[in-house]
Amino acid sequence: MRPIRLAMVGGGPGAFIGPVHRMAAELDGRMRLVAGAFSRDARKSEEAARTWGVRGYADWREMIAAEAGREDGAEVLAVVTPNHLHFEPARTALQAGLHVVSDKPATRDLAQAQALAQTVAASGRLYGLTYTYTGYPMVREAREIVRRGELGAVRKVIVEYSQGWLSEPVERTGAKQAEWRTDPAQAGAGCIGDIGVHAFNIAEFVTGMRVQKLCADVSTVVPGRGLDDDCNVLMRFEGGARGVLVASQISAGARNGLRLQVFGERGGLTWWHERAGELTLDWLDAPSQTMHAASSYLTPLALGASRIPAGHPEGFIEAFANLYRDFADAVTKGSAEAGLVPSIAEGVRSMAFVEAAVAASGKGWVDLQVAA
Repeated sequence: MRPIRLAMVGGGPGAFIGPVHRMAAELDGRMRLVAGAFSRDARKSEEAARTWGVRGYADWREMIAAEAGREDGAEVLAVVTPNHLHFEPARTALQAGLHVVSDKPATRDLAQAQALAQTVAASGRLYGLTYTYTGYPMVREAREIVRRGELGAVRKVIVEYSQGWLSEPVERTGAKQAEWRTDPAQAGAGCIGDIGVHAFNIAEFVTGMRVQKLCADVSTVVPGRGLDDDCNVLMRFEGGARGVLVASQISAGARNGLRLQVFGERGGLTWWHERAGELTLDWLDAPSQTMHAASSYLTPLALGASRIPAGHPEGFIEAFANLYRDFADAVTKGSAEAGLVPSIAEGVRSMAFVEAAVAASGKGWVDLQVAA
C-alpha cells in the first residue's frame, strides 16, 4: 500500500507537538508528509518545508485549496496549531474533501466543537483527535480488562495529571509554549483544557462509562495569570461509580504525572505514564500482578499496539503513531469511523466537560450535558 499523503497546519520552528505528529505519522510508513503551512511567518514556513523536503505554503487556506486540487495532493490534514486555530483549518479541510487529524482539544470552545461536529457529519470524511495516551498498549489492555468485567462492576475512578512547569510565571519570560497556553484568547481554557481533557478522556476511554455529573474547583494559583492552572473535580459516572480528577500545572517537581486507577468489586488496576509499559492489577483476594507491554499473555488489542519485544521501552511517539496507524487503516478501508482513534464526539464531550467545570467551579454539583 502506498502511504497516505498528509499535509500539516502549524508545527514549524520552535513548536513542540508538530514534529511529534510528523514522526508519529510516518513511523509505520502508512502516511507521508507532502505539504505544510507550518507558520504564520512565511519565512519560517518555507524553512520547515525545506528541512522536511515537502511543498511549503505561506497560508493554510492556500494550501488546502491547492492540495485538494492536485492529483497527488494531500488526503489528510493534521492540525497542530494553538487551540484557537483548530476550528477553521479543520472545517475548511473537511469541506474540501480531506480527512482531518487534530491535536487536542478539538476547538477553542464548546460552540466551535459542536459546529465542527456538524461539518464532520456533512462531509463524510474521517476526523480524529490525538488524545495520545489512548494509544499506549497497556491503556488499551486496561480498557479490555474493564470491558470483560474482570474487576467486577466499577465503583471508583481516580485520575491525576500533575505537572510543575507553570509553578512560576514563565509566560512572562518569553517561553513560547507557556505564552499561548496561558492566554485566554489563544487557549480558551488553561490547565483544565490543556491536560485536564487528557485525564477526562482516558477515564472515559478505559472505563467505557460517561461522566454524568461533576463538582469542580478550578483555580488560578500563580498571581496575575490569565487562566486556571490547578483543577480538582469530583465526578459521578453512569451506573453510579464515583470519580476524582486532579489536573495541575503548578505542582512543583511533578513532570508529566498522569496516573489512572480504576477500582471494581473484585479488584483494581493502575496505569502510570512514567512506567507506561506496565499495568498493575491488585485483587481483593489474590496476589497482585504486574503486566508488561508486548508480552504474549496480553490481548490482541494491546499486542497490536506494541512494535518491539517485551522489556524494550516504547513511549510517547509510538503511542501517537498507533493513533495515526489506526486512522490510516480507517482511511484505507473507507470506514465511517476511525476505530479506537478518539472522534469529534469525544472532542465535544471534552469541551463540554471543560466549560461545565469552569462555569460551575465552587457552585456544587452540575449535570454534564452534551448536545451534538
